[in-house]
Amino acid sequence: MPSARFLLVTLSLAATLLSGCVPTMAPMQPVPESELSPEAKKRAEVAVTRLVDVGERMEPQIEAECRKRTRNLNCDYLFVVDDRLDLDANAFQTMDRSGRPVIGVTLAMIAEVRNADELAFVIGHEAAHHIAGHIAARERDAAVGAAYLGRAVQAQGADPLTIQRARRIGAEIGSRLYSKDYELEADRLGTIITWDAGYDPLKGAQFFLRLPDPGDKMLGSHPPNQLRFDVVRNTVAQLRAGKIPAGS
Repeated sequence: MPSARFLLVTLSLAATLLSGCVPTMAPMQPVPESELSPEAKKRAEVAVTRLVDVGERMEPQIEAECRKRTRNLNCDYLFVVDDRLDLDANAFQTMDRSGRPVIGVTLAMIAEVRNADELAFVIGHEAAHHIAGHIAARERDAAVGAAYLGRAVQAQGADPLTIQRARRIGAEIGSRLYSKDYELEADRLGTIITWDAGYDPLKGAQFFLRLPDPGDKMLGSHPPNQLRFDVVRNTVAQLRAGKIPAGS
């Protein structure tokens, strides 16, 4: 049975738990247990067990890192599994309505990783987003972008509907301005967390090299895969050299 710290998310639970700020948490269409094949049930059980094993080892390190690096931030992480069998491999970080950080993964993500190091790194990366305050930062970036483009269009004498559309476009642009920087920051901090929990971040980051490469697109949401791997490799080199003290 999963630990009390972990939940297998169903439609009703997810609707209650999550704040709805993460696009991946769209309205769920769960498959009734009676319709699952024995093979599918077994895969789900193995996936959740794998997450529990890695998560229980990662959680103390994640929360210790959170408390050390932040002030007045909720560091009581909750791990959830999105149990829809038709979802692609994905992981995300969000907060529930009380401000509690939530790390979610799909069953496909757990099945996609090839070893515990990869799953640990994915979890560490998502945990780092909360510690670094990236959700709030992206919200501020979006607000600035919306205000800037809205005022610019308004100054040209645009009608209210055009201004509203401009604000939406500005918010999207603003939210992406520093998105790649945030991802690289989460990669670096996630590397430290994964290392301190006793996993190998270099083995974990091999997961990047199997993903479709987003390239170095302007206003892209993620940096190139090789750049992310280089950040992990450089951080591990610093850890091995003692330039980043253990537990930092």
